[in-house]
Amino acid sequence: MRFGINTFLWTTVFSEQNFHLLPEIRERGFNGVEVSLFRPLEFQAAQIRRALKENGLECTVCSVLTPGLSLISDDEQVRRETIAHLKSCIEVSAEAGARIIAGPLYHPVGAFSGVRRTADEWSRVVDGYRELGPVLASHDVQLAVEPLNRFETYFLNTTVDAVALCEEVAHPNVGILWDTFHANIEEKHLGEALVQTGRHLKHVHTCENDRGTPGTGHVDWKSVFGALERLGYDGWLTIESFGFAAGDLSAAASIWRDIEKTPDEIAWNGVQFLKRNCATAVVG
Repeated sequence: MRFGINTFLWTTVFSEQNFHLLPEIRERGFNGVEVSLFRPLEFQAAQIRRALKENGLECTVCSVLTPGLSLISDDEQVRRETIAHLKSCIEVSAEAGARIIAGPLYHPVGAFSGVRRTADEWSRVVDGYRELGPVLASHDVQLAVEPLNRFETYFLNTTVDAVALCEEVAHPNVGILWDTFHANIEEKHLGEALVQTGRHLKHVHTCENDRGTPGTGHVDWKSVFGALERLGYDGWLTIESFGFAAGDLSAAASIWRDIEKTPDEIAWNGVQFLKRNCATAVVG
């Protein structure tokens, strides 16, 4: 198992001015960081790759679609621009040394139509991911698609739907990012839902129900670790939380208070919790 920390805990955009964090991240027991990618032309891929190598760390990439981009849009030009954008994101992720790009890469977070997902929207996303498949394969990058809770998207909320999407796309480089925060809202039983991901599980976000330190809330961690053991999962367990006063980012994540005494506590205490539970996990 590899343990990661999403750099949203400290900054919206990870760049050279944040590289001083890397030595302590390594010392605290992490194997890598998860860095954000919004605009490929501004992403410091070469610098990030070099800094990670110097500190003995790896990375994954997280991303969202910004306003104006969408795979579910009924505007073909918007979809073409979105595909081009995602291809660029895949390329620069590989340049940074990442083998996973993850997130709700189908529609901007918080954008709603006022009705349920349509069959046409579903088909457009399937077609889009199929088109991205060869680019993913040629760069040895996995796309981990993230279901979000109902308050953040209407397109993809549950594990069963995420599995159905992957089955229809039918490309080995397209799978699921499974996030305990969102699943805790949408699923009846976390462990049973996680097991359903099966061969499609590419990445896991380990987040407490309040976005605080894993193990301090009411997420059913016993069933989560039991499911991971049952699946034989040995990929990334990445803590994703957000700075308490990071402006637009904190607002987007609905962080309106100090969840812990300091953001650092979420990372440093969280990774200890994850490692303890991985060591003692029992198949449920």
